[in-house]
Amino acid sequence: MFEIQNYESFVAAILVFQLIPGPGTLAILNATARNGITAGLGAVLGTLLGDMAYMIAAIVGLAAVMKANPALFQGLQWFGVAYLGWMGLQLLRQPVSSCNSSPETRKSAWVYFRQAFTVGLTNPKVVLFFVAFFPLFLRADASALTLGVMIAHVTLISFLYQAGLVLLGNAVARRLRSLPLVRKLATRLAGTALLGFGVKLALDNR
Repeated sequence: MFEIQNYESFVAAILVFQLIPGPGTLAILNATARNGITAGLGAVLGTLLGDMAYMIAAIVGLAAVMKANPALFQGLQWFGVAYLGWMGLQLLRQPVSSCNSSPETRKSAWVYFRQAFTVGLTNPKVVLFFVAFFPLFLRADASALTLGVMIAHVTLISFLYQAGLVLLGNAVARRLRSLPLVRKLATRLAGTALLGFGVKLALDNR
């Protein structure tokens, strides 16, 4: 279908990729828990735009450029380490008083869009993933349009999954508002997870 080889496997692979939690997922859940559905959807759009940038980069050959220029690749990785670490520390240092049952300070969806977009760009290995992923499902006689169709599939499926994550996360967050201890624990776990992603990226960058 659409000149994509093993179409069913292609769609299944995208779903599996989405089910693997990463920094983008945490950014979406954090935005939703703090400021609701609008903020969560802002983070979703930021994450999708970050992925889109890397998918386009994969197509135009940025991966080859990054492989040929290790300093550029490592620079992006270390930027990713620093940003994820900063976000994690912000969550870990959040005062206990801001984790009680009082409402969160309202922030626009634009704030969470920018945060999620930056998080998405902190993992340059994503472009290498797409370089390895797309050829697995390309037929030998596929046209150039096929890559565009594949990008559209990844974007649409990702949006549907992440939008569902926002709705579910918002429902859970509303229940947790009356449980400050649980909210505090969730905030600390999110901060620890972000630091963990940063450390992993740092170790991979050695």
